[in-house]
Amino acid sequence: MITTVDALHSLKPNAEWVLRGDVLEWLDDVQTEPTTAEIDAEVTRLQAVYDSNAYQRSRAVEYPSIADQLDDIYHNG
Repeated sequence: MITTVDALHSLKPNAEWVLRGDVLEWLDDVQTEPTTAEIDAEVTRLQAVYDSNAYQRSRAVEYPSIADQLDDIYHNG
């Protein structure tokens, strides 16, 4: 599940802030604090991206890594 922390990292990389529960304390003097609406929209966007990649994640565990496949071909091929 995508969180507010994920959204903040995505929206404002390297920004300085503290999140205490649901209270955001903005400490960064360079980057502006995102609005609640911007954070909520980014959570929704990131969740949609994550959800759309569910098939790839589930299939990736079904196969060995490329390195293991090539090693198998080299030794058994």
